[in-house]
Amino acid sequence: MTGWDDEIDGISGVGEIGEAEEVREVEGIEDALALVGGHPSGSRHSPGSSRPSGDRPSESRRSSESRRSSGNRQTAPGQPAQSHSASSPAGNRPSSSGTAAGRPAGNRPGVPWTEARALAVRSGRSVTTARAHRVPLDQALGRALAEPLSALTDLPSFDTSAMDGWAVSGPGPWSVRQDDGDGILAGDGDAESLLDGVAVRIATGARVPADTTAVIRSEHARVDGGQLHAGRELIPGQDIRPRGQECRSGEQLLPAGALVTPAVLGLAAAAGYDELCTVERPRVEVLVLGDELLTSGLPRDGLIRDALGPMISPWLRALGAEVIATRRIGDDAKALYRAVTKSRAELVITTGGTAGGPVDHVHPVLSKAGAELLVDGVAVRPGHPMLLARLPSGRHLVGLPGNPLAAVSGLLTLAEPLLRVLAGRAGEGPYPVSVREDVGGHPYDTRLVPFVHRDDGLVPLHFSGPAMLRGIAAADGLAVVPPGGARRGAELEVLELPWAAASVDGGCFT
Repeated sequence: MTGWDDEIDGISGVGEIGEAEEVREVEGIEDALALVGGHPSGSRHSPGSSRPSGDRPSESRRSSESRRSSGNRQTAPGQPAQSHSASSPAGNRPSSSGTAAGRPAGNRPGVPWTEARALAVRSGRSVTTARAHRVPLDQALGRALAEPLSALTDLPSFDTSAMDGWAVSGPGPWSVRQDDGDGILAGDGDAESLLDGVAVRIATGARVPADTTAVIRSEHARVDGGQLHAGRELIPGQDIRPRGQECRSGEQLLPAGALVTPAVLGLAAAAGYDELCTVERPRVEVLVLGDELLTSGLPRDGLIRDALGPMISPWLRALGAEVIATRRIGDDAKALYRAVTKSRAELVITTGGTAGGPVDHVHPVLSKAGAELLVDGVAVRPGHPMLLARLPSGRHLVGLPGNPLAAVSGLLTLAEPLLRVLAGRAGEGPYPVSVREDVGGHPYDTRLVPFVHRDDGLVPLHFSGPAMLRGIAAADGLAVVPPGGARRGAELEVLELPWAAASVDGGCFT
């Protein structure tokens, strides 16, 4: 059985990883690959080479897919994504006579990926509703601090013994004080001061008597004839935790925006807190759209399993949201309008229906509701037809594409930065890491590619097409690949996932 690294293969070009359908929006696949230099050095399929049989659908199939405009709907995992260029909202298309950033005429550019994330952050900051509340410690987990956490006392609050042993005063040997029973225990009040040349037993965490020179560990001492002898050189202050060693009263321990983790709860309790001022979790409602979705059993009769309902809600909770409901709505514009306008959530998430097909109702519903479209399409693959809107009530809606990995892209591009602001969490933007091998790119758009961390850099994963979840299920995060791709050793920004990928022995990702 081969190891994990042997089973993982790098991305070998746009067409090989399930994005061929999106690249075909460009007039001529060879021209598109030429613009990105094909695949960087080591490409398996150069622009002029033949592609594997079955890698590219027939013209009749592509035409049929384009007419159905179904690339924005949930697709059975492993099926190719379908073009949505023909169904883009007209208000955001470039004129037919011109190009944008070298794009063929008619190819909708969308908002640049970095700008889209910044717009989501700014829109979240525009929400002025006070959301800070003081809650007991046992209710604060997973929230963000609304104000800095400052120590209410010195830590430790008094000099304490770091070990079980002997508190001694002055140079040895020391006379053992015999009138203390078990010695000084944790929780005892003020202990009698030690006279010079005297030793007394002391337990870990116990308050050190005044005039103590050091604590000698039990294993480093021996008692002979009522005298204590040290087996090692005595260093003044050894194994004593002095008052204020960790912090002084009033010292800031954590800034506002820090996530309350179990460790933070422990620190807060040690620092004297019974409750914390935290930001309320933003309420989110998830609307899973489509008549074609099953909630159980195997796909059948043209119906497929809903992959997004089980995935999106727990993902949102990991981002700090309180998911108040996950609802499934068929291709019914009236039902969608009622759900959007009557929702009690600060953020509504929809899946699918953001393109312009006959049953893609998100845009018409937002227009009818008087919503302001802040982002309508993003120049990123997968996930191009995502959107961000603000309703007249001031609440937000993020429209995710229906393809599973495209929906993840929309979640991390628009919903994650917006939720981070609404939840009061400190910013955690992408950070750079070098890539271990060449990564193919889209001619014009940013690409988000699942990866795993290795000692020598990022390793992109296969099964990264818009309709696929196999890659992201094993990933540590998504690498942000600029237009044109990246060479081996280049630094790419990465978006970490809220969890670490587990190693799967024998998994095949080539």
